[in-house]
Amino acid sequence: MPVKIRLQRHGRKGYAYYHIVIADSRAPRDGKFIERIGSYNPNTDPAIVNLKFDRALYWMQVGAQPTDTTRNILSAEGVLMKKHLLEGVKKGAFDETEAEKRFAAWQTSKESKVNKTKEQIAADKAAATKARHTAEVEVNKAKAAELAKKLAETKAAEAEAQVEATQAPEETAEVKAPAAE
Repeated sequence: MPVKIRLQRHGRKGYAYYHIVIADSRAPRDGKFIERIGSYNPNTDPAIVNLKFDRALYWMQVGAQPTDTTRNILSAEGVLMKKHLLEGVKKGAFDETEAEKRFAAWQTSKESKVNKTKEQIAADKAAATKARHTAEVEVNKAKAAELAKKLAETKAAEAEAQVEATQAPEETAEVKAPAAE
């Protein structure tokens, strides 16, 4: 029975997430499986992978073949690295403590890269938000200046109308005054 480590699609249309399963290669994609060892959600940034590391390592050691995408996921999680190091121990290239030390060093470097990427994404998001806010402030200032200009024009027009209105009765009074004498 050829065993595969592969993805089983779930979720709605346009928003898929996947279960990482151990299945017979002849079974349908979303059909019967032997064991579920994790999940993969590519909809987030960065993608979220939950994996039962020891079970994935066990299945890799007994000969289960991962699909291409699953191989990338397992590689990113360190399963392939750990398998490689354990094969080195089995061959006698180094002992198990050295393998654990190398794996821990690899894991810390991987975590630092992921954290750096997350920080960069957060910084880019903050910079974009700040730029959007600055642009909005400039637009609001321009609108306020335009509104103030319109208000000044209307006040000037009203003042001019009042001046004309006060001058018009005086002129009519002056015109009527000589006629009254």
